[in-house]
Amino acid sequence: MALLINIPTCIGARPAVAAALAGRGRTVTATDVHERVVPDGVQFVRDDVTDPDPAVYRGADAVYALNCPPELQRPLSAVARAAAADCLFTTLGTDPVVVDAVPETLPDGTLFETKA
Repeated sequence: MALLINIPTCIGARPAVAAALAGRGRTVTATDVHERVVPDGVQFVRDDVTDPDPAVYRGADAVYALNCPPELQRPLSAVARAAAADCLFTTLGTDPVVVDAVPETLPDGTLFETKA
């Protein structure tokens, strides 16, 4: 996987991944359709991947979403593709993956990376 330097991540109510990446010195921009409190070191931008502001994702190395529902997988993948960034996401486990993605089994679940 590429070195993650700037990672717009759909944060929702679970900022642990964003906090961990920021804690490792990565530049992290969290996005959500609702205002969210984010951990120190994480920038927040209100955005909607179904109607994105391309400037939010410009220069990103990866776009990541935790528990990405099927209806947001295509828009998430499109946002990443437009930014020439990797697209990574997890699901709730029982949700189907509706985009062409490669699964990677991790100790706590499965990480999916969309194919460019």
